[in-house]
Amino acid sequence: MFSKEEYDIRMNNTKQKMLQYGVEGLIISNPSNMYYLTGYDAWSFYVNQVVLVFIDMDEPIWIGRQMDASGAMMTTWMKESSIRFYPDNYVQSTIRHPMDYVAEVLIECGQDDKKIGVEMDSFYYTAMCHERLQIGLPNAELKDTGNLVSWVRVLKSDTEISYMKNAAQIVEKAMQAAYDTVNIGVRENEVAAAITHAQIYGSDDFGGDYTSMVPMLPAGKMTASPHITWSDRRYIEGDILTLEIAGCYKRYHTPLARTMILGKAPGHVQEVADVINEGINETLYHMTPGTTAEEVNEVWTRTIGKHGYVKNARIGYSIGLSYPPDWGEHTISFRAGDHTMLQPNMTFHLMPGLWFDNFGVSITESVHITEDGAETFASFDRKLFEKTAE
Repeated sequence: MFSKEEYDIRMNNTKQKMLQYGVEGLIISNPSNMYYLTGYDAWSFYVNQVVLVFIDMDEPIWIGRQMDASGAMMTTWMKESSIRFYPDNYVQSTIRHPMDYVAEVLIECGQDDKKIGVEMDSFYYTAMCHERLQIGLPNAELKDTGNLVSWVRVLKSDTEISYMKNAAQIVEKAMQAAYDTVNIGVRENEVAAAITHAQIYGSDDFGGDYTSMVPMLPAGKMTASPHITWSDRRYIEGDILTLEIAGCYKRYHTPLARTMILGKAPGHVQEVADVINEGINETLYHMTPGTTAEEVNEVWTRTIGKHGYVKNARIGYSIGLSYPPDWGEHTISFRAGDHTMLQPNMTFHLMPGLWFDNFGVSITESVHITEDGAETFASFDRKLFEKTAE
């Protein structure tokens, strides 16, 4: 957990943002945002759980499944009276829903006639959740506040940055474990196992957490698609592998991707790797406070364009703490049209991979914006790694 002072700052910043959005309350269902404001940390997001924040309430209210209430008492900074729970007969019921209970709590607290923000596009806020709240709170105005808390999270504290630096040490070890394990005749799942062991073991000084995404390890022609995981196929000579993984410490993620080949890299693959690395170096140089996300993308586009290459997808996004199913914050993206200015202590996954019909090259960095520019969290060689059979 963080200090009470840090939680107070987070709550104050969230309430200021609520005023900007024109809402008096929030119903938060994203477990990352719940963790950020309360410290609640458990694998319970497969059932409905929320945190309620209201302008005129000093403390938020956690609401979840009865068996998870003790976990909320142990991991949050809040008083026991701020921990509420619904009985287990609400879980996967056809006649009642956890949001019915949430509505009852809001009525009890006199907050049922307010303008209340909800996370309409959250993975964890379903159409049924919204429908039941509308039925249970006929006098409330439910308003989509999108990623309100996520936008509060984009500026990291020194403690958060230190957690991401720990995660960077973990991802370096995990990537090295992958490099050491990959070989002709080795199964893809063996590499995934080595990575996962390194991610969770962490270091002798601190352990790692489970990551929000599993290792993505496409090989051969599968590298044309970046989000393939693994199989029990054995590697063969000439296989290209892209490895996108992360380290995670206290829910804070530092992703990293590298590309390797079993044997000598063909000229066209080496050329793509060289172009990507040139683009990364040029882009990192221009990632300074005051630069917009769109301008970062333009630097990359111009650099690779000189060599005849085009990338139609975004080249990065904000990162920090997260829960499954992904490690992005869903706020800033490096692409045309995003005019968000970079500020010190913003953190990003710069991921300018290039994918073609039958192969791809992915080389990425997690980046910390400082007062003077940008620094990478990890220190791991970006070259296209060639490994000969042992």
